[in-house]
Amino acid sequence: MKKLFLICLLFIGFKTYAQHDPNDQIMSQNWDIIGGVDFKIIKDTHMVAKFTPEIKKYANKPFELEGYLVPIKDGMKQTKFMLSTLPINQCFFCGQNGVPIMVLVELAEPIKFTYHTITVKGTLRLTEGNAMDNPPVALINAKSI
Repeated sequence: MKKLFLICLLFIGFKTYAQHDPNDQIMSQNWDIIGGVDFKIIKDTHMVAKFTPEIKKYANKPFELEGYLVPIKDGMKQTKFMLSTLPINQCFFCGQNGVPIMVLVELAEPIKFTYHTITVKGTLRLTEGNAMDNPPVALINAKSI
């Protein structure tokens, strides 16, 4: 009985911790533009992005985003990572929250990993290919500002 009680406490604690705090979510006009990108599944291994006319206006032009750094590789210094509207310590796959919007960022100069928000500015690149192979939205030649 004692073990069952401890297991229940563990799951209750995890469920409480895993909930997304709406105050942490970054919202901005630029994230809304990126959030308009939709996806069409062609088959199990192929998905393409459907870009809105609004985001196409910004393609290959300077674009700025504030968000949370989500590393792709180990290390305290990052040059290529995902930028998210939610912090990495939030549960991305809680049923009601879904997966947050993410953008690939390629920086010219490395920055130190942080759990705080960062702001980056770079050239907005839209990729037409298979979204399962490469992120369809990226900021390239970006700088931390």
